[in-house]
Amino acid sequence: MNTDQTATESRASGWLWWLPRLSFALFVGGVAALLWLSSRMDGEEQRATLISDMLWLEQSLRFAMTHNEELLEQMGSRQIHDQASLEAHARILIENQTGLRAVSWLDGTDRHRLNFPAAATVAAEPEIVKLALSLAKPVYGRPYPAANGDWSFQVYVPVSDQAQSAGVVVGQYEIHRMLQESVPWWLAERYRIVVADAEGTSLASRSKVETPTTTGGYQLAFEPPGHGLSLQATPYRTPAPLAGRLLSAALVFLAMVVLWSLWALRRHVQGRMAAEMALRNEHAFRKAMEDSVQAGLRARDLEGRITYVNPAFCAMVGWSAKELIGRMPPMPYWVDEEMEATRALHDRILAGEGPSRGFEVPFRRRHGEIFPALIHEAPLIDASGRQTGWMSSVIDITDQKRSEELSRQQQERLQSTARLITMGEMASSLAHELNQPLAAIASYNAGCLQLLNDGNTDAAELKEALAKSTARAQRAGRVIRRIYEFVRRAEPKSEPCSISDLIDRTIALVEPDARRHRIRIERHVQSSLPEIQGDGLLLEQAILNLIRNAIEAMRDLPGERRLLTLRAEAEHDQIHLTIADRGTGIPEAITYRLFEPFFSTKSEGLGMGLNICRSVIEGHKGRLWVEPNPLGGSIFHVLLPIKAR
Repeated sequence: MNTDQTATESRASGWLWWLPRLSFALFVGGVAALLWLSSRMDGEEQRATLISDMLWLEQSLRFAMTHNEELLEQMGSRQIHDQASLEAHARILIENQTGLRAVSWLDGTDRHRLNFPAAATVAAEPEIVKLALSLAKPVYGRPYPAANGDWSFQVYVPVSDQAQSAGVVVGQYEIHRMLQESVPWWLAERYRIVVADAEGTSLASRSKVETPTTTGGYQLAFEPPGHGLSLQATPYRTPAPLAGRLLSAALVFLAMVVLWSLWALRRHVQGRMAAEMALRNEHAFRKAMEDSVQAGLRARDLEGRITYVNPAFCAMVGWSAKELIGRMPPMPYWVDEEMEATRALHDRILAGEGPSRGFEVPFRRRHGEIFPALIHEAPLIDASGRQTGWMSSVIDITDQKRSEELSRQQQERLQSTARLITMGEMASSLAHELNQPLAAIASYNAGCLQLLNDGNTDAAELKEALAKSTARAQRAGRVIRRIYEFVRRAEPKSEPCSISDLIDRTIALVEPDARRHRIRIERHVQSSLPEIQGDGLLLEQAILNLIRNAIEAMRDLPGERRLLTLRAEAEHDQIHLTIADRGTGIPEAITYRLFEPFFSTKSEGLGMGLNICRSVIEGHKGRLWVEPNPLGGSIFHVLLPIKAR
């Protein structure tokens, strides 16, 4: 099936599914809109009922409290001189179930003339008493927690006796009791009634359940008593009517039927297109894999016949997939000179005896170029778990080999340069070391000749002179032998080395030069230092180079500053060697470049000495760095690992 035909079928299928999808969407939208409108109308009706009920409750509470104000005023004005009548009137007020809990009468001197019940003493607020007397009308106090834990508030009603003030009658309301006595049962069945303060904290409530599940609510000011109190009502969540639930269930059922019909129709159509879609997906997957993989892929059956190659493999060897698929060994990209070895390796792989890891094989491109190829083989397993062949990943490692060769050549050049520089330094050391012994030998020989010419043949003097000359010659020979051993050595050795001995030998080499420049050398080496594993000659030359640099840094300084200090001590599993001079120091701007190749602060230097020193130290798994000397000059630090025991 071509692309144009596929596109035409896709457009036809899209138009075929457009109408039922649109119809189903409209049906579902209509059902959802109907349910939403029904729910909204029910909510608005419940809201209106809630507001009406709350207004009725607020008016009912206000009427009851106003009526109590009148009764309290009448109780004080009519029965002010009759204690028994006052108590009877107070009992009637409390038993009316309007929320009053206690009644007290305070005369003009703020004395309690009446407390009913007798045990309930009302703590009056003087400021509110004065306010009620000055206004000559009832005044409500702020809510407060009573002794029993419930919230209460008081009403202060001024009374008079024959046009004269007789104090105030105080009525104590208990908010919880007021709700329980004043809110009818049918209202409590619908709503959760709460009296809250200005911060929204619930002071008392009436609810048919402990923690009701509520939605929405309505709030209005509770005045009197005021002071920020409010009445809050929250309706209980009620189940939907049975008719509504049946209607919703029917609509959902119809929607499911329509949806199932569409699904069945779609499944029928998709069944016919499934095979074609699978082929398209497989083709797209393989195409994407072939285009994205950079390594060459080659598949062979159990007989060695090529069954698959990707474009990367074809580009690598120069033959097309059409030319390679179906070929049997020998392959056209095999190298003629390696034909037998390649064929033997091929047979071993087919027999399951090939290398478990990657292996290198030379391949030939179509134009004749030979390149190294890194191959990884893995068995091909089908769905039933049976091996059907071998899959190979082939990587051209020409660039890797070239990089390795360049690295090797650069390393060889670097080693050659290092050895030449080291030889120059050793030659300089040799010149310094041999100059003094040869001069001494010449002096001793001249003295012997002078004694012989003068006729003085004292055997003791001649013997002493000849012994000293022999010792100087032997020292010169040892120096020459060390130089010879260094030159003759091709590869560094790894053997136990004593840092203390290395330091002593190095000091012996530079001591004549140090004496000539009047430089003092202080040696502070920890006793019984453990040995390290390495090449003693290379380490000795590295230390020698660092010491000679320190000497050169102090040649032109005053005598008191010409001090070279060597310290060596063990630190955990390492030996710490420091070489400190009192020279001019190293500028901070060039410190980071000090160990770079061909960088030098000397006009005659090649800039390889410190770089080679660091290479030698790091080759022994150590570290080399420099720090400023607080006393002036520089301190070179060397860390070397201790030999494992």
